[in-house]
Amino acid sequence: MNHKHRVTLHALFAHPISSNIDPKAVKSVLEELGAELSHGGHGHLAIKLNGVSHSLHDTPHSLSKDTVAALRKFLEEAGVNPGRDFPL
Repeated sequence: MNHKHRVTLHALFAHPISSNIDPKAVKSVLEELGAELSHGGHGHLAIKLNGVSHSLHDTPHSLSKDTVAALRKFLEEAGVNPGRDFPL
C-alpha cells in the first residue's frame, strides 16, 4: 500500500470525521485492500471485503460524514485497522 493510500485510509478513521475525502481515492484504497467493487443499480457501489458486504451511493463529490462513518464501521467489521496494519 503506497503512502497516498495510507493517508486516505487514515483519513477515514480520523477524529473528528472528515467530510473532504475524495471517493476515487477511497475506491482505490478499497481495491488495494482486496475488496470487490461492483456498480449496482441506481448509482450505488457494492463493496465486498473479507466476507463483509456494504453498499454506498457512488458520488463524484466529497463523501459525507455519514458515508465516512458507515465506511469506517464497514472496514472495522472487515478487520481493517489502519493504526496496526498500515502505520503512516
